[in-house]
Amino acid sequence: MENQRKHERLSRRDFVKGAAAGAFSVAALSGLSPRAYAAGSDKVRLGLIGCGGRGMHDTLRCLISAPNVELVALGDIFKERVDSARRRFTSRPVDDEGKPTADNVADKVKLTEETCFAGWDAHTKVLATDVDMVILTTPPQFRPMMLKEAIEAGKHVFMEKPVAVDPVGVRSVIASSELADQKGLTIVAGTQMRRISHLVEAMKRIRDGALGTIQSGQCFRLGGAMRGWGPQQRDPSWSEMEWQLRRWLFMTWLSGDFIVEMHVHDLDLINWALDGSPVQCVALGGRQQRVEPEYGDSYDHFAVEYDYANGVSVSYKGAQQDGIANPHYGHIVGTKGSARLDFGRAVFEGDYTAEIAWDRHDPCLTQHADQIAAIREGKRLNEGRQIAESTLTAIMGRMSAYTGRAMTWKWAMNGSKLDLTPPAYEFGDLPTPEVAIPGKTRLI
Repeated sequence: MENQRKHERLSRRDFVKGAAAGAFSVAALSGLSPRAYAAGSDKVRLGLIGCGGRGMHDTLRCLISAPNVELVALGDIFKERVDSARRRFTSRPVDDEGKPTADNVADKVKLTEETCFAGWDAHTKVLATDVDMVILTTPPQFRPMMLKEAIEAGKHVFMEKPVAVDPVGVRSVIASSELADQKGLTIVAGTQMRRISHLVEAMKRIRDGALGTIQSGQCFRLGGAMRGWGPQQRDPSWSEMEWQLRRWLFMTWLSGDFIVEMHVHDLDLINWALDGSPVQCVALGGRQQRVEPEYGDSYDHFAVEYDYANGVSVSYKGAQQDGIANPHYGHIVGTKGSARLDFGRAVFEGDYTAEIAWDRHDPCLTQHADQIAAIREGKRLNEGRQIAESTLTAIMGRMSAYTGRAMTWKWAMNGSKLDLTPPAYEFGDLPTPEVAIPGKTRLI
C-alpha cells in the first residue's frame, strides 16, 4: 500500500491542468447551460466530493430536503471513507418500533462501483458522471480549485465554509462565482446561520432601524481544545502528507486555522449585521495549551479588532482551550440600543426591546431546499462572493495575528500573494510548517 501511495504523485501544475481539461471535456459534452427543470418534478442528481463526517451530514440533509433528489456519485482521497459513506447511505435505519427514521435515504441512493472514486483525482471523476450538483466538503485548501472545476463543468455547487485558506484562493472563488452567474448555475455556502429564523428576523429589524446607527460590536466564541478530533496516533504506513491530511483541522495550509475554519460563521454574522466587510484589522494570537506536534502549526487563541466603514469597530475573541469560559454570541451596539445574537434567540435592548426565539426549524435543511428549488425554477442563487468575503475577513485576522502586522482589506483582497498550496499534491514527505511568531513571520 505504501509503495502504491509513493507512486500516486500529482504536481500542482498537473493537478490544475488535469482539472481544467476534465472540466472542458465535460462542459463540451453537456453544453454551457444547466438542464431545464420542471418545478418539483425532475430528479436532481447529486455527487459528494469529500466523504468525511460533514460531507455525510450535508448530503443526508440535501437528500431529505426535497423530493426527487438522488445520490449518484462519491469521491474522496481515501477509499475507506468512500466505502464507509456508501455503507451509511445504503443502510436502512429504523426506530424502536421498526419504522424508517427521517435519515433513511436508501431509496434515494443510486451508487454503483463505477460511480464511487478514490484518489487525488476523485473529484474530477465525480464531475465526469451525470451529476447535476455537487457537494464540496473536502478540507478548505482544495475548495477554490474544486469549485472552479465544478463551475467550468456546468455543475451546481453546495460548498462548505470556509471556501479558501489564503487570499489567492479567495480571489479564485470570486472569479468562479462570477462564472457561475454567467452560466446560470447556483452556489450555496454552508453558512446556515443566515437561515436561522430568529437571526433572519433580527437582521430585518436592524435594517429597519431598531438599533439606530450602528456604532460597534463584539464577537465571542470560546470553547474547548478539541483534543479528541481525528486520529490520535500516526499509523506507521502513513506518509507525512497523509498524516497531515488526516489531521487537517490543525494544519493551517489545509484548514486556515480555527478562526477561518470554524469562526468564519461568527464573523459572517457580523458582516451580515453590518452589511459589509471590514476595511482594516489588527490582531493578536498564539498557542498556550495545544503545543504538541500533532496540533501542527495552529494557534489556540486569537483576538482581532476589525474596523468597518463609518468608524464602526468590532472586537472578536476566539479560543480553543480546555477549562475556559465558553461564551458564544455576537453583540451589535447602535445609537438606540443593542442586540445580542446567538443560536437560540435574539434579544434587543434600549429604545426598542424584543426577544425573538428560534422556531426550531433546521436551517441545514432550509439551505438545501432553497438550492434545489432555485435549480428547478431557474432562479439566481449565488452565495459565492458573500462567503468568499467572510472567509477573507477571517483570513485577515489570522494573517495579522501570525505576523503582528495591521492590514487593510484592500491590500488583503488585491495585493497579498499568500498561497498556502504545497509544491505538489502527493503522498510523501511534507514538512509541517513552523508555528508563526508575530514580529518574525513575514507578511506576504
